[in-house]
Amino acid sequence: MFRKILAAAFIGAFSLAASAISAMSAEVTLTVHHFLPAGSNAQAGMIEEWAKRVETASDGRIEVQIYPSMSMGGSPPELYNQVRDGAADIVWTAIGYTPGVFPRTEVFELPSVHRGSALATTRAMNASLDWLAEDFEKVHVLFLHSHDGNVLFSTGKPVTSYEQLAGRKIRTPSRTGAWLIEAWGAEPVGMPVPDLPQALAKGVVDGALVPYEVAPSLKLPELIDSTTAPEGDDRFGTTVFLFAMNKARYDSLPDDLRAVIDENSGANAADWVGQVWEEDFEEKGRAGLDAANVEHVELGEDDAARLEEAAGEVVQRWISEADAKGLDGADIVERARAAVEAGTE
Repeated sequence: MFRKILAAAFIGAFSLAASAISAMSAEVTLTVHHFLPAGSNAQAGMIEEWAKRVETASDGRIEVQIYPSMSMGGSPPELYNQVRDGAADIVWTAIGYTPGVFPRTEVFELPSVHRGSALATTRAMNASLDWLAEDFEKVHVLFLHSHDGNVLFSTGKPVTSYEQLAGRKIRTPSRTGAWLIEAWGAEPVGMPVPDLPQALAKGVVDGALVPYEVAPSLKLPELIDSTTAPEGDDRFGTTVFLFAMNKARYDSLPDDLRAVIDENSGANAADWVGQVWEEDFEEKGRAGLDAANVEHVELGEDDAARLEEAAGEVVQRWISEADAKGLDGADIVERARAAVEAGTE
């Protein structure tokens, strides 16, 4: 027994020493701050994978330290300001948490622009960074991505027709999501997704627009009774996420280490990021819901025209607002749709 204890102590001490040596040998340590738990798909399947790729490609000269669940302080809507101002080297955030900051990029969240494929929309956005550039003048974009899209998670009686959407209090991740809920005749309630479990438990909302993938990490299968989605695995729009680095921090890196970051950014990262959100994460989320016997409802053909009409109202509202800001809203929508179409090839 004494030998086992001694061996365990030796192994523990060796591991700590190895970690310390690794940290000391790195030339650059980058902090990543985000709003979901460490076990979430976003961290375990994307951020940690990105960190591993960067650390390996730099031969250990870059070390990445990840801080989940807002553990560096603040609230999710503050993440953009944190990376802009240098409080964190890198953040992962939803652009909808800071409305008005990304007037062009927001177009990819719109229903009828995003059509249910994280891979296609992620490819589209990263291929469009040239004409989206003015949205990101104050940060360095590593990559943009979406999830497969929002479905309606509900408590109580399942939503089985368009008419039953009206009157519900539904959580939304963004203002475009709020517009869609309003077009249904329902009441939008904006909140970051970490606040959703408590809101459902307390009856603050009786539904939410979220993707399947987030369900297990927030324990949503224990709180909802059903999900509702449009026919053909289409979605009610999506959320755009930003993985960005402080500009001064990026510029301060040696040329060869900047090249490592670049090799794992933009279009170079789009395929693997989009694919993991579309396939792996969605499958895990659906499996968690199925295990909890959550009912899945797909709205039929009779509801499709009304859903498209509501989506069209949202798109026209977005175009009008973009025009009022001096942008060509219709042109941006068409560019985005063309990019998403190209992203499916």
